[in-house]
Amino acid sequence: MVGQKNSFSSFSVNNVQEAQTFYEKTLGIKTSIKQPEGVLTLDMNGSGNVMLYPKPNHTPATFTVLNFQVDNLEKTVDELHDKGVEFEHYTGDIETNDKGIRDNGTHKIAWFKDPAGNILSVIENNE
Repeated sequence: MVGQKNSFSSFSVNNVQEAQTFYEKTLGIKTSIKQPEGVLTLDMNGSGNVMLYPKPNHTPATFTVLNFQVDNLEKTVDELHDKGVEFEHYTGDIETNDKGIRDNGTHKIAWFKDPAGNILSVIENNE
């Protein structure tokens, strides 16, 4: 695109302070809040930023809004579980095991929610 320099993703939350605590303390992501708008920025370690904006009538998305690629999914799921993160469990087309992990042969993935109910995932490629 003409003049395109950078891209970023954004999604809403109902409480920026709760989101900042979760993303910083539980997930270990560096964050900052821009004033006066109250937009929370997640620093994605050199792969850009994600913006979380306050929305009083926030409704969580029914799909995954943010994926975190990891080297060892089992270890990451265990560490997050120890920090109080509850993983989603699915049956049917997207079957997960007792830890909430789906392994389709090419990648492993586990889904969880942030305090605003947005669906996030951790994912490990098997290739």
